[in-house]
Amino acid sequence: MPTHLENEVALVAEARGGSEGAFTTLLRQYDRNIYRLALNITGNQEDAEDVMQEAFLKAYTHLDRFQGNSRFYTWLVRIAVNESLMKLRKRKGDRTVSLDEPVRTENNDLMPREVEDWGDDPEERYAKEEVQQIVSKAIESLEPQFRVVVALRDVEELSTEETAELLGLTVPAVKSRLLRGRLKLRERLNPYFKRG
Repeated sequence: MPTHLENEVALVAEARGGSEGAFTTLLRQYDRNIYRLALNITGNQEDAEDVMQEAFLKAYTHLDRFQGNSRFYTWLVRIAVNESLMKLRKRKGDRTVSLDEPVRTENNDLMPREVEDWGDDPEERYAKEEVQQIVSKAIESLEPQFRVVVALRDVEELSTEETAELLGLTVPAVKSRLLRGRLKLRERLNPYFKRG
């Protein structure tokens, strides 16, 4: 049975040979990770979806440029990080929307915003969501240079070396940003998770 990495190498080879099915399979392996990374950097679901689509489109159109010196996933993450940072630069004002805010229809009527049920026990879901929201908001509040490093290292679990390569930084620079980002994160999370 081939390992995940061997599978990736084979799929990339097939995709470069023109197999759309192989490329689709590759993307399905990583779509959640890329979306989560984009969401952690942009802090906005709509932007994260845009970033994911743009990253996949760029990966598809520039597959011939993929050298194979690193993993395909690492290359895809680099594209997604760049797209996310471009989104942040282009953003004019905050576009987040409160779930309590009603939606205006074409006829100018107001109706409640619909929220999809993901199926967990409501209490468990609330507890998980509350913690995830607190952590996500804290990550979002970091300056982009720290936010990206924290997202790549702590959320995506890339190595320090992979993170440095992706961002074009030295390993000591990544370690420094990661330490500063984690300290800022701890500072912001302390009020929520202090005991007693």
